[in-house]
Amino acid sequence: MEAADVQRPLFGGAFSAQLPPSVQDVSELREIPDNQEVFAHVHTDQSVIIELLEYQDGMSDPDAARYHFEDVATSNDAQGKAEVVSVEPLPLAQLSLSSCSSAWALTGHQLVSKFNEQAQNTVTIYMALFRMPQYSTDLLVTFKGVY
Repeated sequence: MEAADVQRPLFGGAFSAQLPPSVQDVSELREIPDNQEVFAHVHTDQSVIIELLEYQDGMSDPDAARYHFEDVATSNDAQGKAEVVSVEPLPLAQLSLSSCSSAWALTGHQLVSKFNEQAQNTVTIYMALFRMPQYSTDLLVTFKGVY
């Protein structure tokens, strides 16, 4: 039986998240940009990335989710076309983010090589986009796992 989730402070304590005790803060291993918090499972290729990004004004919420997915694909050096499987609204009533105007869940696949390997892996990407136009911010939570 795995131990209970651990409350982790994010962005200097501005936010917090409950994460499994089996994840490691990647900033303890390498430099991470100030707008990101990155956690990786110690025994698998799964990771959680929490990012504060510029609010994508002038596009619909589902298009903003797709925009951020494509940006992640570019950052991952994804080969070929990154595929969006679904974009669905998340019910705000169940979230405790009172400053969030809307929330969206995106599922997709990307074909990526790990480090300098030749082999390519299909990575399933799960994203939650929390839109906060009053702060000119999109909060993006990305879960990656190789399947």
